[in-house]
Amino acid sequence: MNKISYFLILFSFLGLNSIANPNSTDEEKKEISTEILAESSRILWKGFKPLGEHTGEIKVKYGNFLFLDTVLVGGEIVVDMSSIICTDIEDEANNAKLVNHLKSEDFFNVDSFSTAKIKIKKMIPYGEFDTRQEESTGQVYKAIADLTIKDITKEIKFKINLYKYTSGSGYVSASTRIEIDRSDFDVKYGSGSFFDALGDKIIYDEIRLDISISSRLK
Repeated sequence: MNKISYFLILFSFLGLNSIANPNSTDEEKKEISTEILAESSRILWKGFKPLGEHTGEIKVKYGNFLFLDTVLVGGEIVVDMSSIICTDIEDEANNAKLVNHLKSEDFFNVDSFSTAKIKIKKMIPYGEFDTRQEESTGQVYKAIADLTIKDITKEIKFKINLYKYTSGSGYVSASTRIEIDRSDFDVKYGSGSFFDALGDKIIYDEIRLDISISSRLK
């Protein structure tokens, strides 16, 4: 499967191998916050059009994840929109032309809106899975979050596969995919939802995001 098909999130977290008391209340559980490591985190994007597609990357700026005992309950990822790059166009001039267009007012207007944000509001446990590694365990969550782009906030939902490493390394990793409609965030250039007779110059509204996040205990 194409690696861009996955929306990856990596967390690092120390001490998650303890077992929470299922009879305890939220007040009795220990709240644990982790800090996102921007340098070891990645966001991959993929956009589509009738005659092909483009791929690229955006950097994570900062963020955190929140646990109650061993359960992931929330968090926030802040994205540096000015860091957007294209990875599929080899010609430097054409590559720069696309990237500058994406940064312009036609698309994400990064001079006015330099960051985007994913804020997790609720995590719903969906069960466990076999990681096929002795030193880790896996859990599936459904996330309900707010995505903010160009100061416009919309609710999104996606699943996260969370890997907890029990070897003492303190790392937790997860994988997911998020697909968004860019027109919901006033990114309308070339959109068939707003402009007629675009022909093969249409740019589809759907954007696929694959995120790779690493974090550690504060």
